Amino acid sequence: MIPPASAPTAIPADIHNLADYERHAEALLPADAWRHIQGGADREVTLTANRTAFDKVRLLPRVLTDLRGGNTALDLFGRQLSSPILLAPLAYQKIAHASGEGETVRAAMALDTPMIVSTLSSLTLEDIATIGQQTAAGFGIAPASLWFQLYLQEEREWSAELVRRAEVAGYEAIVLTVDTSIKRSTFVLPEGVDAANLRGMPRRTHTTTPGGNILFGTPLLNVAPRWEDLAWLRSLTKLPLLVKGILAAEDARLAIEHGADGIIVSNHGGRSLDGAPSPLDVMSSIVKAVAGRVPILLDSGIRSGSDVAKALASGATAVLMGRPQFHGLAVAGMAGVAHILHILRAELEFTMAQLGCATLADITADRLFVSGR
Repeated sequence: MIPPASAPTAIPADIHNLADYERHAEALLPADAWRHIQGGADREVTLTANRTAFDKVRLLPRVLTDLRGGNTALDLFGRQLSSPILLAPLAYQKIAHASGEGETVRAAMALDTPMIVSTLSSLTLEDIATIGQQTAAGFGIAPASLWFQLYLQEEREWSAELVRRAEVAGYEAIVLTVDTSIKRSTFVLPEGVDAANLRGMPRRTHTTTPGGNILFGTPLLNVAPRWEDLAWLRSLTKLPLLVKGILAAEDARLAIEHGADGIIVSNHGGRSLDGAPSPLDVMSSIVKAVAGRVPILLDSGIRSGSDVAKALASGATAVLMGRPQFHGLAVAGMAGVAHILHILRAELEFTMAQLGCATLADITADRLFVSGR
């Protein structure tokens, strides 16, 4: 069942933070959709670690600093952003609201927030771009950036077609997800929800049988992306190219060597490999490996403005916010997603003021409390 487009748009009065949105969304969404949205791989050890990693970090306030002229502005790939918060790519957003990504992109435009559109979006990338442009025009503002997240398809020509479509539609960067080419899923999409961008393209799946091949030796694994595919993609487009799903320092180095313009440290929200480390826990090794050559973005686990500050102090240039988009959509559509973005920004500014940081550049490692230092 798809939640109706006529779902309430008024924001409940008792919502004050992202946890409140999560609580309200659970009461509104069908149980199977909620499990799909919230769930992680296997025993959900990594899913839990994504949050505990942030909770373990302490911030060190600084007092009596000059905060005049403070702001949260950021230059990223030649674009001036209002804040270091981006909307992560989320598939099938019609699961949470009948208008799906249409509501999310309206919120992104209203809050001047870059949105990364999934290959598996339930509206086409062209329709999402058009809605965004129309929304920005209605507000009398310049459109916020749209990036396109790419899952490499079985045939290179299919991937090339998606990239060409994104370029024509005005997308400003390509985000290649590399950590979920093989994944498990038992969730059955509701009627009327599908991967709109892939209509007409074959979708390869595999079901194991006793005594048969599980993964190795199957066409599904044989066509999984390799480093040579990243190099090919780099040759295909002049847009900034980011690689999402990096946790190992050596993979960060290899990604840059094969043409990546940015690294997104992510474990896919704990949905891929259970037992993998949280992005925050590997940031120091990634930062050392990248050595300032490209921006580093952090995904997985962001739930507050203080989380954003902790990520930036750990070396991230910006962060991606994922699951809460579903929560905002379910509760209040566009208004819900916009309110979540506003909450995160307000919490970030409050945290920066307490830390004595007038700009994002001031949020450095010395704002992290280390026992005994």
